[in-house]
Amino acid sequence: MPSQFSRRSLIRGLTAATTTLSLAGALAACGGDSDAATTTESAGTVTVGQLSNGAAKETKLKVSEVKSISAELPASVRRSGKLVIGVGALPSGSAPLNYVGSDQKTLTGSEPDLGRLVAAVLGLEPEIKNSTWENLFVGVDSGKVDVAFSNVTDTEERKKKYEFASYRKDNLAFEVPKKSTWNFDGDYRNLAGKTVTVGSGTNQEKILLEWKAKLAKEGKKLTVKYFPDQNAINLALSSGKVDAYFGPNPAVAYRSRQTANTPNPTRNAGTFSGAGETLQGLIAATSKKDSGLAKPVADAINHLIENGQYAKWLAAYNLSNEAVAKSEINPPGLPLDNS
Repeated sequence: MPSQFSRRSLIRGLTAATTTLSLAGALAACGGDSDAATTTESAGTVTVGQLSNGAAKETKLKVSEVKSISAELPASVRRSGKLVIGVGALPSGSAPLNYVGSDQKTLTGSEPDLGRLVAAVLGLEPEIKNSTWENLFVGVDSGKVDVAFSNVTDTEERKKKYEFASYRKDNLAFEVPKKSTWNFDGDYRNLAGKTVTVGSGTNQEKILLEWKAKLAKEGKKLTVKYFPDQNAINLALSSGKVDAYFGPNPAVAYRSRQTANTPNPTRNAGTFSGAGETLQGLIAATSKKDSGLAKPVADAINHLIENGQYAKWLAAYNLSNEAVAKSEINPPGLPLDNS
């Protein structure tokens, strides 16, 4: 996901994978940032997947403040009574992560929904601020945003300025027709003899071409094909011109849900860490370094994990294969030579 080998190149793959799928409305604001609309919830309840336009199963979760965790908050945040959550979804968003819902105003998706769940554990009112990716970090730097929930990859380079609380694996995935019996099974050698399509200039292309070179040294062939857009990729998959598409796991999860009741359903045939084979990439809540927010946020996430709301949140968005066992504070991130 963002900033593995190149945040821009990987988001390019995610955007290509989702732009041709119909969302209820585009993010109307453009440029800097905008306050995202929010919905009113009854006390102690957070609804995930609300207004998701088919990207998620709407699920009501009971979540109450945990005083022992909210007591860890910096005094200034506790006094404010709100948690300002940054999301970098402008201009168009990326389902199922962050995008405008079916009412054409409410920012929905897995990322802002987790922010709302964390705010509930902390006893704070969530205030969602939507911005471009670049302005997301400007907001954190300036203090206008307390914490970003926006598919931010934990990297050693970013640790120079930010502190992290991990909450999801940063994975890539293979998409195949549902009728296909092929599975990746975490072994590049299973790609021998296959034809795979991938986005040009993306992190996943870099990994796929490395596997192609390894197979060539072993006397085996992997064919890589490129197509101009997602419609062409979908057609290539359904017609058998390619065996699989290799792209961001959330995009594959979204599309498999969207195609489930169509003549050409697809499925996930296996995942691989976006950080490569030596490190499991992690997506993390991101706050300003030394802000004192990483620990209460991590503790809130761990509370959600222990009490089952976390698993239900992931399941609602078809992202259960990105679950982590525990939220960690500043876990090992992408190394400086690969950030």
